[in-house]
Amino acid sequence: MLMYAVRRVVISIPILLVSSFIVFWLGTLSGNPLTPLLLRNPPPPQNVLDAEAARLNLDQPLLPRYLSWLGGVLRGDFGPSVVSTQVIGDELAARFWVTMRLVILAMVIALVLAVAVGVWTAVRQYSRSDYAATFLGFLFLAMPSFWLAILLKQGGIDVNNILGVQLISTIGAESIPPEQGLARVVDIAGHLVLPTIALALISYASWSRFTRASMLETLNSDYVRLARAKGLPRRTVMVRHALRTALIPLTTVTALDMAAILGGAVVTERVFQWRGLGDFLLESIKLYDTYAVASWLLVTAVIVIAFNLVADLLYGVLDPRIRYA
Repeated sequence: MLMYAVRRVVISIPILLVSSFIVFWLGTLSGNPLTPLLLRNPPPPQNVLDAEAARLNLDQPLLPRYLSWLGGVLRGDFGPSVVSTQVIGDELAARFWVTMRLVILAMVIALVLAVAVGVWTAVRQYSRSDYAATFLGFLFLAMPSFWLAILLKQGGIDVNNILGVQLISTIGAESIPPEQGLARVVDIAGHLVLPTIALALISYASWSRFTRASMLETLNSDYVRLARAKGLPRRTVMVRHALRTALIPLTTVTALDMAAILGGAVVTERVFQWRGLGDFLLESIKLYDTYAVASWLLVTAVIVIAFNLVADLLYGVLDPRIRYA
């Protein structure tokens, strides 16, 4: 398994290099980083523009610029930002944990709900609970993530107004005060409630359908019927034989959906003013900050590859028949 993981990481390196170059190239085509300066009235002198272009390495061809940026990334330097006072690496590190606590919590909630509801509806196929869960699943699948986030935010505001207390925080993480101890934990949890629900419900809807379909297929398989015929307890048959196999497709879908979850986090963070990686990306695009956009995409690509590697390794845990050659 260790050699398999090492090979997967080694194979991912050229994929990252090619994708990072394409992203960097597309970023240079998306706009001129000097645009904020050129839009000033009056515009700055030419020597100021030339100095800013030299600071951002805009006076160099594309390939040397990319190689210089890539070499800096390997040293922990993600390149100069359009905002001269901003260090891209430090900003990414600070916002990374803000986003990941939202994404990981949403994924955990979505997975727990998807497995529980998927197994329940598969065992009780065509029952009222199955129809109800199917209706809710398709309802959440049909909802745009931004619309659901706006509904939840407005609902939180209405609840607070009705109760006359700040029961649920509806403003983003940028407003969290620097308190310590239990007060800060409670405040962070309050800010996490609505964004996490908005991000988790969309993923739960699709994952629960995958779990139900996979569980139905597994329950009708020959080895599960044989386990029942041997007189094994129902719980043992469901958990050790059926559920473990049924989780393999869900593991694949979860890893592949990681990119979509990060994309959904961009929208969710904007709605709830959550100052994470998504907000950082939108600000960078607005400022034509090529190095910041490329750095964000590189970080998210590493996250997606890491989750897919973990999913591949989990296959052997869920199904002992799978071997890593």
